[in-house]
Amino acid sequence: MKALNQFSNIEKAKLLHQLFPAEMPGLIDFVQGMCEAVNENQDLNRAKWSNGLFSFDFWLSLAGNVHAATEKYGVKLHKNSSLFADQLFDGYLACFTIHCIVTYTAVRLHENSKFVKAVDLLFNP
Repeated sequence: MKALNQFSNIEKAKLLHQLFPAEMPGLIDFVQGMCEAVNENQDLNRAKWSNGLFSFDFWLSLAGNVHAATEKYGVKLHKNSSLFADQLFDGYLACFTIHCIVTYTAVRLHENSKFVKAVDLLFNP
């Protein structure tokens, strides 16, 4: 097995899914909600946008692409770790999805503290 710092985002996502399959439905629902919030509150989000790395329009397109994937694959994402990782963590989509996952574990109290620790280990620098 290779070192954690050599894992790609897709590999990290697949591992998270395989270790915590019961957490996936709630996580994916939260990601969908984040996508919808970015889209529904465009004016407010655009006015508050301060990320110098991406433009708000690019972030909006990432949210749209992630939302499209969650709509297209639905429950299959809950059950298939490869599909989950490939559809939500490929390329720049990983930036948005990782943001959602880190937010999910930061703003909610989770019964499974090991899941929260795994997210921190895998996706926080």
